[in-house]
This record gives sequence, C-alpha cells and structure tokens, in this order.
Amino acid sequence: MRLLDSNILIYANQPEHSFLRALVLAPDTRISALSIPEVLGFADLEPAAEAEFEEWFEALFLFDVTRAVLRRAAALRRERRLKLGDAIIAATALEHGCELVTRNVGDFTGIPGLTVINPFTQTIVVRRDPPTG
Repeated sequence: MRLLDSNILIYANQPEHSFLRALVLAPDTRISALSIPEVLGFADLEPAAEAEFEEWFEALFLFDVTRAVLRRAAALRRERRLKLGDAIIAATALEHGCELVTRNVGDFTGIPGLTVINPFTQTIVVRRDPPTG
C-alpha cells in the first residue's frame, strides 16, 4: 500500500503532472484524512480543481487520524522536530505499513521504518487490480 502526501494530490491536478493521476487512482493508494484540509485549504484553489479533489476524496481509501496516529505523530515531532502535518502523515504511513509517496522527501528523511518514494525521481509500478488481504 502507498500513502500519498497531500502535495502529490495537488501536483496530480496540474496538467503538467498528469502522469500522477494513475497513481492517485490506483487500488492500493491511500490518503490521510489530514489531506482534505491541506488540499482544500489551498488559497488559490480553482472551482474545477476543487471538484476534482472532491471526486478523488470520495474514491480514495481514507485513513482516519486516530489516537494511535496522533501519539506516534507527537513522538515524531519530539524526536525529529517535524511540522504537525508532516508528523501526522508520517505517523499514518507507519501505523498502516504504507510507503509514503511525496515530492518533499527531505521532510521525512531518517524516520526509522518509513519508506519514502518520490514519483518525480523514482518509477512507481501502479497496480490495476485491488490489493488482496
């Protein structure tokens, strides 16, 4: 499974980064509930982009921000001095055993157990069939 950082959703909505759309809609893709306010809170959000994001939020599997995620995020903030949003995203990926897909690799460097993938520099194989198990 892969957890998308909010920036990947924003990039995928831009025509010059349309290669990310297959990743966004892949059956093994997940997002954190935190991505909803991060993406929809973008100051210059166009109505067409907002409509597409809303479609994606309905289609994507969404991980809630649980107590376990929040406690892990708190530990990451203490240990790594991460911003709150980054800590919650990283904690969500760790709690659910997901690879984290982001363009902001530097924000997540050195977090034990976290696999970080940058789709702008690494090839990602997108599965077409739903994951099993």
